[in-house]
Amino acid sequence: MNESGFGTGFDKTVGMDYPEMTAERTVVTCEITPELLQPYGIVHGGVYCSLVESAASLGAALWYGERGHVVGVANHTNFLRAIGSGTVTATATPIHRGRTQQLWLVKVTDDTGRDIARGEVRLANLPADGAGSPDTSERDA
Repeated sequence: MNESGFGTGFDKTVGMDYPEMTAERTVVTCEITPELLQPYGIVHGGVYCSLVESAASLGAALWYGERGHVVGVANHTNFLRAIGSGTVTATATPIHRGRTQQLWLVKVTDDTGRDIARGEVRLANLPADGAGSPDTSERDA
């Protein structure tokens, strides 16, 4: 859907759409289909975790821009209400954006605006020049 790669791969498979993409706020929507339900007929928690991570990652990447890339290092998502159909909306806003890391808050709501899930994602800022990147030489040897 965009040059950053968001909206392709896994995000596309799940059915995520990106109606708003800025460095200050990102919005991701997803229509709940039978494939996204767990055996009890409610949305699988992994769907919410994925929406939370994608929304936060997109906002963080847009803010960090040409300086490098961002990668998620922690995703803490709480499930607040069970639903089995409709469209969910994940709205991400920054809590902290620093030199080496970012923290984003993501609220997931249903068609009526009720809170369905809420998460925080911590992301590492990886400079394009490699400064501050983890040394993987031993692991990759």
